[in-house]
Amino acid sequence: MTTPEGPTEGPAEGFDRAEHLESPPPRRWRPRPPAGWRLPGPMQSIRFRLTVLYSTLLFALTAVVLGGVYWAVARSTDAQPITKTFNAEKVVQMPDGSQQRLGQVEVVKVQQVEQAVNYETQQTLKHYSLLTLGGLFVASLGIGWVLSGRALKPVGAIARAAEEIQATDLSRRIRLSGPRDELRYLADTIDSMLDRLDAAFHAQRRLIDDASHELRSPLAIIRANLDTVLSDADAEAEDRRRAVQVVDRATTRMTRLVEDLLATARRSAPAFDDNDVDLGLAAREAAEEFDALAAARGMTVERRLRRGLTVIGDHDALRRAVGNLLSNAVRLAPAGSTITVAADRMGGWQWIAVRDAGPGIRAEEQHRVFDRFWRGPETRRSRDRDRRTGLGLAIVRSIVEAHNGHVRLFSASGAGSTFVLWFPVSAGTAGTPGSGPPAIATPPEVDPLPSDDGTARRPVR
Repeated sequence: MTTPEGPTEGPAEGFDRAEHLESPPPRRWRPRPPAGWRLPGPMQSIRFRLTVLYSTLLFALTAVVLGGVYWAVARSTDAQPITKTFNAEKVVQMPDGSQQRLGQVEVVKVQQVEQAVNYETQQTLKHYSLLTLGGLFVASLGIGWVLSGRALKPVGAIARAAEEIQATDLSRRIRLSGPRDELRYLADTIDSMLDRLDAAFHAQRRLIDDASHELRSPLAIIRANLDTVLSDADAEAEDRRRAVQVVDRATTRMTRLVEDLLATARRSAPAFDDNDVDLGLAAREAAEEFDALAAARGMTVERRLRRGLTVIGDHDALRRAVGNLLSNAVRLAPAGSTITVAADRMGGWQWIAVRDAGPGIRAEEQHRVFDRFWRGPETRRSRDRDRRTGLGLAIVRSIVEAHNGHVRLFSASGAGSTFVLWFPVSAGTAGTPGSGPPAIATPPEVDPLPSDDGTARRPVR
């Protein structure tokens, strides 16, 4: 390679140049703030930011207004300082008509005087405007700090109340007073959330207490029978067999209790399938499961099931709800009676009903039938020696309510009971013949399966 300066070593120079081009560019050093540096505490608050924002906006608005006034004055007037003067001789006219010369004086034109006056006016306006802007900015900082503090005072009250609320004590509430603004709405929303959490914690604590109480009895039975058999080496085979039967019944009861608790927990969670479910088919399958048991006890399961009753939900869950109702009916109804399972549509609602001819439920106890672990008096318990868990109807209610439905009880002492599961007609079936008008907020307060004597019974929710 040849250059104007003379021959050069081509390969070596090309190699060095290639290395130079491939090398990464040097990194520029940029100053970084110290690791622990941050704004002072008051400057990090929302109050400070609101104050600065308010003051900045007010300062900018005032500057625009004063600037516009100054520009309008400057455009409408001809202003400039005096640039040219003249020397004139001052002459005084005497009474006798003679003139007396007093010397030379400096004069300017009238137009320049007007311009000078306008110029001084503009300068004065500018100075006062700048002073006004400075004073207004300082005053706006103070006023903004006070006003933002008053506006954010409810936030401080909400924060203090939230700090005082502990996980084990949710009884305290904010109860913010004052106008119904956004902060009042926020406080009311937090209070309603705390109400729900408090109710959920109470229900959980009550469930744990009830479950512990229910499990304590079968565990004590198992322990007592095992201790009796194991401590007596001369125990007869009949005593051992009887102890094994008692332990088996106790373990069966505990197994059912645990299964019902798990079912209740699952039904309380949003874990249902979203499928089209035929209510008549779910009721028919549940009835088929209890046909043999009902026949063994001399009962008949009558079906009045309409086709085409579709809801969106979980088929297995709805079948279990109907099964729980049939289990109670078969267990409590007298021999030779008829248990009716029906499904139909009424007034924009679809329903499944299970009616039995059992002893019924007294009016003062009907509001408790859907509580967890509730069991009726001894006269209405199972005829066998296996005690129930008292979770069946609670599971029914949780399943129905998870499907946006309602449970109603129609019963009277000695007149049997009718449990009705109401479900709103879904949008996909609202236009089908016989569906009726769109579902109202609550289902009809009537028993779709009235008793044989036509007696009207009051529903229990």
